[in-house]
Order: sequence, then C-alpha cells, then structure tokens
Amino acid sequence: MVLAWIGALFIGVTLGLLGSGGSILTVPVLTYLVGQETKVAIAGSLMIVGVISLFSAIPYARQKLVKWRTVILFGVPGMVGAVVGAWLAHFVSDALQMLIFSVLLLAASYLMFKPMKLDEADKEHAERGMSKIAIDGFVVGAVTGLVGVGGGFLIIPALVLLGGLSMRLAVGTSLVIISVKSFAGFIGYLGVLETLNLSIDWQIIWIFSIIGVVGGWLGHKISSKVNQQQLKRGFALFLVLMGAFILYKNIPNLF
Repeated sequence: MVLAWIGALFIGVTLGLLGSGGSILTVPVLTYLVGQETKVAIAGSLMIVGVISLFSAIPYARQKLVKWRTVILFGVPGMVGAVVGAWLAHFVSDALQMLIFSVLLLAASYLMFKPMKLDEADKEHAERGMSKIAIDGFVVGAVTGLVGVGGGFLIIPALVLLGGLSMRLAVGTSLVIISVKSFAGFIGYLGVLETLNLSIDWQIIWIFSIIGVVGGWLGHKISSKVNQQQLKRGFALFLVLMGAFILYKNIPNLF
C-alpha cells in the first residue's frame, strides 16, 4: 500500500507541475497498486481528480487566472458529456475501457513529446465560435466519464486554440473545468456501480485526495525551478511505458 500512497503523491505533484497529466495516472494506480476493479477505480478516479483539481484551481482563481465565461461554455457541455460517458460504461467491458485508456495515455505522451504551437504570451486571441467550444467540451467530458481521466492534456490546447485564452489563463480555467466535469461523471457512475453491485471505497478516495492536494501544492511551489520541457518529455516516456503495460495486460481479455 505504500506504493499506492507514493502514487497518490506523484499524481498531485505532476498536476501541480504541469497543470495536466497527473490525473491520467489515477486509474492505473487504483487498479494495479490498490487492486480495485476497473469500474470502481474509474469512479474513484473521477472523485479524486475532481477534489485535487478544485484545490489546485484556488491559487489561480485568487490571481484572477480563471475565465469563468469559458468555464461555462466548455464546462457545462463537459458535465453533460461526462454523465453520458458514465452511462455508456454500462455497455463497455473493463478490458475495452482500459484499452481506450491506454490509447489516451499514448496520445497524451505524443502531445508532450511534440510541443504544440500554442502562444506562450499572456495576450489572448480571438475566441472562436461558441458551438465549437461546446462540442469540444462535450467530447472531452464524454471521455472523462467513460474512462475516468481529467483530460487536461486535451482541454488546455482546446482553450488556447478554440477559446482564445493565454496559457496561464488556460491552465487555471482547465483545472476548474476538470473539477466540475469529474464530479458530474462521478455522480453518473454511481448508477453504473449500483447496477453491478459494486461499491465505492471512500477511505481510499479521501486518503488519495488529501495526499494528492498536498502533492499539487508541492508541485506548484517547485514548478518555477523545473525545466518544463525536460519534465514533459520524461513524463511522456513514462506514459508510453504505462500505456504499453496496460495494453499487455488487457488485450488478451478482449478475445
């Protein structure tokens, strides 16, 4: 169990350092280190990610680095999408969910290996059509609800390229969006667990959340002292290895 607590701290630190990425580790840690069933781990991940993201967003909100209009435009469709994604989990096997999850891990690693051409300046760009922002929010929310990831590695580029936000605003806004749609996905997932006669392990959720919040605070404190590009590339390599391991464990269960 010590490895699980270390994993929880690593989740928070990574989220605090990068503004995304940490939450994508929660499901593997709960599944392979804690030993939870896949759907229980996904549900627990949604609550843990929601709590950590909410606390991590507070410093950004105090510095007025959250654009609340974008939270509504992106977050409300994201909440709806998260509930829909959780409902779809009724019809998807554990092995297929983990296969989708591994693909997301590899996609996240690719985005970290290959820096996106986002404007790093603090100036905002022209915001694109509201419908595009809402659709993107719904799709990312559905992924969140289905496999239990926060999706920050998808949300931040979308907020910059579609929402017209600066990088600093995008990170703070992303954390709020991740929080609200993770909570929505968790509520949707309660029905899935009830149908399967599975239950939430609240003790694990709160311990992970507390450790993760502390890790997020530590990550935020040391973020200015770490080379972000080297950190992202190292983390991306770790995600590739994790994705390959999950594929190895679950592909035989599809047949």
